[in-house]
Amino acid sequence: MIDLSFFNGLPVAVLGLGKSGLAAARALHTAGAEVWAWDDNEDTRAAARAKDVPLVDLNTCNWQQPTSLVISPGIPHTHPAPHPAAAQARAHNAEIIGDIELLARAQRNAQYLGITGTNGKSTTTALIGHIFQLAGREVAVGGNLGTPALQLEALDAGGTYVLEMSSYQLELTYSITFDIAVLLNISPDHLERHGGLDGYIAAKRQIFHRQTRPRTAIVGVDDEICRGIFEDLRAADEQFVVPVSGRGPCPGGVFVQNGILHDDTDGQGLAVMDLREIPTLPGAHNWQNAAAAYAACKVAGIEPPIIAACLRSFPGLPHRQETIARIDGVTYVNDSKATNPDAAAKALSCYDPIYWIAGGRAKQGALAGLAPHFARIAHAFLIGEAEAPFAEALQGKVALSRCGTLDQAVPSARDLALAEGKGGAVVLLSPACASFDQFTDFEARGEAFRALVESLPGQREDLDEQPEGAAP
Repeated sequence: MIDLSFFNGLPVAVLGLGKSGLAAARALHTAGAEVWAWDDNEDTRAAARAKDVPLVDLNTCNWQQPTSLVISPGIPHTHPAPHPAAAQARAHNAEIIGDIELLARAQRNAQYLGITGTNGKSTTTALIGHIFQLAGREVAVGGNLGTPALQLEALDAGGTYVLEMSSYQLELTYSITFDIAVLLNISPDHLERHGGLDGYIAAKRQIFHRQTRPRTAIVGVDDEICRGIFEDLRAADEQFVVPVSGRGPCPGGVFVQNGILHDDTDGQGLAVMDLREIPTLPGAHNWQNAAAAYAACKVAGIEPPIIAACLRSFPGLPHRQETIARIDGVTYVNDSKATNPDAAAKALSCYDPIYWIAGGRAKQGALAGLAPHFARIAHAFLIGEAEAPFAEALQGKVALSRCGTLDQAVPSARDLALAEGKGGAVVLLSPACASFDQFTDFEARGEAFRALVESLPGQREDLDEQPEGAAP
């Protein structure tokens, strides 16, 4: 647990007692702070109370006392409307910060490597952490991925925090200047929380805040918005800037062409390795993730042959194109983390034919951008709140079934895939939606899919090879 003793004796409010909020409340309590913790969910409050976390109703408390509000990133503090406690905190000049800000204040001597983007940031964060660990570096990996920031190990000058940073977290973190900052891509997401696309882009750009040489910005250039950000940073010439691409050459950067990872950071365009040989990194989007991880680790001083060897041993990320089983020739892939259409498009581009399970709580954009992949979809199985609108949008374009729930969709997809007998068939859970209509989070949805697949009858096969129909 991170030492927050600089808050000893001070009243500190904590709003939201999920994983990160509960970790923050407990770390502050252990440090001797006067903790005022609250969550609007009664069951969550009860769980916190059972762990001796002091509770104070932040909707009715005296806001003249706390100087800080540590707010969970999922709770709005500006758009579309601030939570009442956040509004009260701001009205009384209390700072509104996140748990990663507390980490930064406590661990000032460590190095910080941050990763953000609309899609791919979890895979890239896990990949960088994997390389650092195998290379023998002192590293702690967390943030928006896995371990809450305040439960990470305390690191000194020789250590590096590798942090996945959501747009919400970047808005609440002021004290970190990332030594290496990675921006993978930007597509419309969470727009209601940022007051529109411009606000979302501004939040993502915060990862480069205050960077000057020798710090480095690594920027994906496969989408128009990020290409513009790359050009702006290069023109400003304040930090080192390295472009990365999963789709073709980018001078002075790291790129993938026809599946081959190239390093042009020294102007030599050296071919490093064939990423098509790594089954846990399928598709051009994962090739960009690998290019970004390679660039970040090289900047951090890890030798290219070591990086390449570590890339080959990457086990993959749960709920992100995670192959669960191959049964009677049908492969089952859990991509529950695809909570928006852009993420689902990346998975749909990797397989053919696809028995696609989609739906949940739709975000802005619904099925935008997925039409180019419809030819790969043998049949769609629709669930959740989005079942009806998705059915209307797909009617006449993709064969579909309205299943309502995941436990209906999985066996239906299995039965049809077996009946049609198409080579390389993949049952793909890639919902293009949030999970909150039927599940607590995308992890719970993914685990439910795993359990359903594991309960299916049939002959299970070796997963060492890609399915016959997998697309590069």
